[in-house]
Amino acid sequence: HLMLRPGSDTVAALNGLHRMMGWDRPILTDSGGFQIFSLAERAQISDAGAIFRSHIDGASIELTPERAMRVQEELGADIIMCLDECSAQTTDHAKLATAVRRSTLWAQRCLAAKRRSDQALFAVVQGGVDPELRAKSAASLCKLDLPGYAVGGLSVGESHLEMLSVLDHTVPLLPEDRPRYLMGVGRPQDIIEAVARGIDMFDCVLPTRNGRNATAFTTTGPVRLRNAEHQRSTEPVEPGCPCPTCRQFSRGYLRHLFLADEMLGPILLSLHNVSFFLRLMAELRRAIAQQRFAAFRSDALARLGP
Repeated sequence: HLMLRPGSDTVAALNGLHRMMGWDRPILTDSGGFQIFSLAERAQISDAGAIFRSHIDGASIELTPERAMRVQEELGADIIMCLDECSAQTTDHAKLATAVRRSTLWAQRCLAAKRRSDQALFAVVQGGVDPELRAKSAASLCKLDLPGYAVGGLSVGESHLEMLSVLDHTVPLLPEDRPRYLMGVGRPQDIIEAVARGIDMFDCVLPTRNGRNATAFTTTGPVRLRNAEHQRSTEPVEPGCPCPTCRQFSRGYLRHLFLADEMLGPILLSLHNVSFFLRLMAELRRAIAQQRFAAFRSDALARLGP
């Protein structure tokens, strides 16, 4: 999306994402592969790349592995992703196999086109829920000897058990000494189970999407603030939470903001949700370092619910 608005050249003119956003910590950008998947009805995909219609003005856009590298180099993120072809869970075997072959081809082209030495390039393992295709994808991508590897094509319609099965088969095939990144998965329960299987990194829109839709993450499961039970509640979203929202505002006030369509409501709840996930990840790291992950996993999953 940044490629189209404001344009990667504009971001570069503003000295890259870090300076543009005032953010001095790590940034990861995706290549556009998932965005092509989400615009499937508007996209034409071939070995050369993808052609799709802009969601802004309908203009025809061509995205190749080489352009994906140029765009991400202009954006200036610390971690950049190879262009890949993401497939829906319902895709047939032949199309999945084509996506695996194409994603490997595109990763090779991305590596050849990469110019900046200060950005880490990750490749994306595809293959749907097929263990053999996942193994083939992982084997071919690991030959590129990249700084990190992602597991993509999940949380696109498969069941929870299917997702875990893919991780069980795929993660052991990726280098232990490189970051292993699960793309697009963000439920707390899924994060904990993925960490148990060796995943190190995650990205997901859930913290802010749920925040915009009046649903808070807590250690005992979701809190839906539009529900009438919160109308006169003076409790914070989660007692004991150190975030600015929980320190200052009640569930009743937040509910009022959402019912009145005040923009402050989504902002405050998104702040809480992001804080929740930052604390969850810190607790996971601490539990691993203190060799008590199994106990943490059992207790956290019991509190969070299904």
